[in-house]
Amino acid sequence: MDMDNMLGGGGGAIGQFPLEQWFYEMPVCTRWWTAATVATSLLVQCHIITPFQLFYSFRAVFVKNQFWRLLTTFVYFGPLSLDLLFHVFFLQRYSRLLEESSGRSPAHFSWLLLYATSILLCLSPMLSMPFLGSALSSSLVYIWSRRNPETRLSFLGLLVFTAPYLPWVLMTFSLVLHGTVPKDEICGVIVGHVWYFFSDVYPSLHNGQRPLDPPHWWRRIFEARPTDTGAQEINNEIAAAAAPELR
Repeated sequence: MDMDNMLGGGGGAIGQFPLEQWFYEMPVCTRWWTAATVATSLLVQCHIITPFQLFYSFRAVFVKNQFWRLLTTFVYFGPLSLDLLFHVFFLQRYSRLLEESSGRSPAHFSWLLLYATSILLCLSPMLSMPFLGSALSSSLVYIWSRRNPETRLSFLGLLVFTAPYLPWVLMTFSLVLHGTVPKDEICGVIVGHVWYFFSDVYPSLHNGQRPLDPPHWWRRIFEARPTDTGAQEINNEIAAAAAPELR
């Protein structure tokens, strides 16, 4: 066994262990959402914080000024357990696939997250959903499944189906596992369907108009200013002319 493999190298950077390499290979939004999810569950497991400090409450946020709840409601999936591993797997897998397909800039995917989290926060008091991580994850799973209709999946090695059925398979599994209707996942599917319709269906019916695309000011936050290609070409020509001829 060579040194690269011992250090988790292989195809990655020297000195990185496989888990570290897997973490840094994730796109930025998915990476920090996954990290925050695991860290929050560890803090709860160690009794450093409690779930009562994390859930979303309109009164706690806007009357008591506990603004951190706007974020923590999306990163707590429960204490360390098999159920948490299940959620983290689907979160990082389908969030990563969606973010990678949205391009090199995180502008589009972060705008999707902002849309979904804002809608879910508005629906939370009406539907009594204090924790919204599962709903947000379900939104992303639904959008990915609709954009990949031909992809074949296997659930627990027993059930083979195409991607559009994935959200319904997961909801059925949740119903069997917990014995209650997964209203958070249903809500997430509805939010995801609205995004999918206006991003993938609506443009083809209305001359390419995309009402849910990020505005220009949002893109400028994440995207670097375009370089002056004309000036760059002139600089390259000057450098080539000044260089000594090689024979």
